[in-house]
Amino acid sequence: MKLNGAAILIECLIEQEVGTVFGFPGGAVLPIYDELYKRMDRINHVLTAHEQHAGHAADGYARASGKTGVCIATSGPGATNLVTAIATAYMDSSPVVFVTGNVPQSLMGTDSFQEADISGMTMPITKHNYLVTNVDRLAETIREAFYIASTGRPGPVLIDIPKDVQLAETEYEPLSGPALIPLLSKKKPLAQLRPEGEALEQYKTKAEPRLEKASQLIAEAHRPLIYCGGGVTISGAQNELMALAARVDAPIVSTLMGLGAASASNDRMLGMLGMHGTHAANIAMQRCDLLIAVGVRFSDRALGDASKFAPNAKVLHIDIDRAEINKNVSTTLHITGDAKTVLELLLARVAQKQHAQWMQQARSMIEDYVNDDKFEPRKILKAMSQIAPQMTVATDVGQHQMWTAQHFPFIQPRQLISSGGLGTMGFGLGAAMGAAKSDPQGKPVALATGDGSFRMNLTELSTIGYYNIPVIVVIFNNGTLGMVRQWQTLFFGQRYSQTTLNRGPDFMKLADAYGLNGTRVDNVADFKAAFKAAYEAGKPCLIECMLDIDEMVAPMVAPGSPIDSFCLN
Repeated sequence: MKLNGAAILIECLIEQEVGTVFGFPGGAVLPIYDELYKRMDRINHVLTAHEQHAGHAADGYARASGKTGVCIATSGPGATNLVTAIATAYMDSSPVVFVTGNVPQSLMGTDSFQEADISGMTMPITKHNYLVTNVDRLAETIREAFYIASTGRPGPVLIDIPKDVQLAETEYEPLSGPALIPLLSKKKPLAQLRPEGEALEQYKTKAEPRLEKASQLIAEAHRPLIYCGGGVTISGAQNELMALAARVDAPIVSTLMGLGAASASNDRMLGMLGMHGTHAANIAMQRCDLLIAVGVRFSDRALGDASKFAPNAKVLHIDIDRAEINKNVSTTLHITGDAKTVLELLLARVAQKQHAQWMQQARSMIEDYVNDDKFEPRKILKAMSQIAPQMTVATDVGQHQMWTAQHFPFIQPRQLISSGGLGTMGFGLGAAMGAAKSDPQGKPVALATGDGSFRMNLTELSTIGYYNIPVIVVIFNNGTLGMVRQWQTLFFGQRYSQTTLNRGPDFMKLADAYGLNGTRVDNVADFKAAFKAAYEAGKPCLIECMLDIDEMVAPMVAPGSPIDSFCLN
């Protein structure tokens, strides 16, 4: 059948089983929005208040569901508003297809109204991107974009479609299911598939020497430690990870992005590693003699002083991306491949080990907290976890993000939605919306945010209100840019330059202005009552928690210091 480019785009999205897209219309995407209108019974569109938050919503949708998120924006400022969202997805390996419109090709290079070279701008922060110049290539490009975004190490892909390509017509042939495989498998050099069948046998043969060496390192270790990252969640390797930990008899530590891959309820789990990692995780890292790192990239916030990181350990690094191997930490042995596949093959070669003394030593380092009457973040998060232990929690970036990572016990993968690599303030509300929209059961999602971060995305209260998206916004309001103030306190002589937020808005009046229920609390009992009511109601609302301006995130390691050298306990 003959369709124009805009119709082909929407048909291909439906073909890829995309149920919801997020976006904001404009002149250069009017043909696309016209075709969305014609197919509103087959695909849902969520109109956000800003393109950046549409991008974050598509990202949150992808992180929570494991599917590829989709975002649409117009040319020029619409497209450039996506740059932060694209970079956020790129840094955390989140599969999102960003679709932008552009001016007609006849106007490109003339500085025409709302023209921007968005494909050129985003080249460093996308896994791949396209400027589509021929409608005959559009369907293949869209299918290829989804394939690249979702396979191997996932990441964002951008498709820039000039307006004349959207209006041009060509023959379109629908494809689905198995029919897509022969076409897409030709693109294997661009994105690595999990090996199956003959490909798996070839991989086994190639990896055999390294697998044998890895099993030998494990057999010789006395204090093994497993370090898991976001790659475990992406691969769906959590069961294999826990099986390896039991077989090796090793404790587990996690990156921020890896939280939930090993349940916080498991006795082996010591918590998050790094600048704001737990005492147990950081000290265990410095004492282990074999580090088994799975799906991690050894970021600076985890390493501290890289020259003194895990000084007594041999390092076995398992990761799908060869570029991450020996980039920040020198390895004793590496195995490049899908985490689930590698762990399955490794488990077949590892004998049962016993390290009771090491396990006891690692568990003994878990810190206890004083129980008092102070209204503080860990009590807020503990109350949330008691009321809804399996709830998806999104965060913005700052103190509240670290408090959430430290004190909410994540028990399953994809339960935490947070910007790790880029550290994007303003990420949270959009991401929470996307996560909530990805759940077919419509369960509420919590957003842990700070008063500083929330100011960057609060316009999306209109979105959660209009669409009745069940996001419970929990504001940790300490009247300051808390993490920056904490650094100013510790490292800049208490010179609080431009961090005190002694200004509006009144968040309760703001909630009312958007037609949402708002509650302000300053004690644990009132918070529990408000959060329980919000969770049971299943409607969007806002809870403001009033905290002390000098509440700090502890423990903390000073930047560039060894991770067992705490400047704040």
